[in-house]
Amino acid sequence: MDGRAARARRPVGEITRGTTGHNRLRRSDRWVAEVCRPLLLSADRPLVVDLGYGASPVTTSEMFARLRRVRPDVEVVGVEIDPVRVAAARPHERQGLSFVRGGFELPVGGRPLIVRAFNVLRQYGEAQAWEAWDLLRSRLAPGGVIVEGTCSEIGHRAAWVALDARGPRTLTLSTRLSGFERPSDLAERLPKTLIHRNVPGERVHAFLRDFDHAWDVSAPYGAYGMRPRWIASVERLAGRWPVATTPPLGGRRRWRLGELTIPWQALAPDRP
Repeated sequence: MDGRAARARRPVGEITRGTTGHNRLRRSDRWVAEVCRPLLLSADRPLVVDLGYGASPVTTSEMFARLRRVRPDVEVVGVEIDPVRVAAARPHERQGLSFVRGGFELPVGGRPLIVRAFNVLRQYGEAQAWEAWDLLRSRLAPGGVIVEGTCSEIGHRAAWVALDARGPRTLTLSTRLSGFERPSDLAERLPKTLIHRNVPGERVHAFLRDFDHAWDVSAPYGAYGMRPRWIASVERLAGRWPVATTPPLGGRRRWRLGELTIPWQALAPDRP
């Protein structure tokens, strides 16, 4: 094999730290199972990819179990660039769940309906993150969705972007309601394409500023617990920002989970 052929087969991307753990991605799994339910139910072959699952396949296995409750024949493929991690995951394979070596090129033998990529782009630059998004979008099945985000070590704080073939569509913030002091604490989990934009003059900075203000004004609701205060804050914020207020993306049922979704365009940087 010549050098060009070897380069063509090389996975696209870099090895991540691989940190993972049980239920670390439960928040995003719950969102995918609810929001993407019609997509999963209507597909002829629901193929889902978990990209960059890390040193253990536990979160891929958990995603598989959760999505099988929605669609019993869903197929989930864990993709990892590190061959050692793939070898360690292979004993966990079963019907509908498999693991392969690869990167952003998604070598899964078909176009996936859903791609989850969590804590993969943290080590990349902003421009590289946009390039990775473009490559992933080019691999999607028609109508497919990418869920790309980051979370804390134990999953109590998370943020993710949903993208389709046209580009990013929504940003979701999700937190354990006892896991923060102010909503702007979630800024540390913003996707790579936004995290460096949290400065005065950028939309995402103004959004988090207003969220903090809504949180402060809603302090009296804290007498009834963190959940009522969160819900009151989101309702107040929705008066100034186009926060999703109806299912499946919004409304009290989702807000009770410590979640909020807003259209990407409301926060998009002026110069991607």
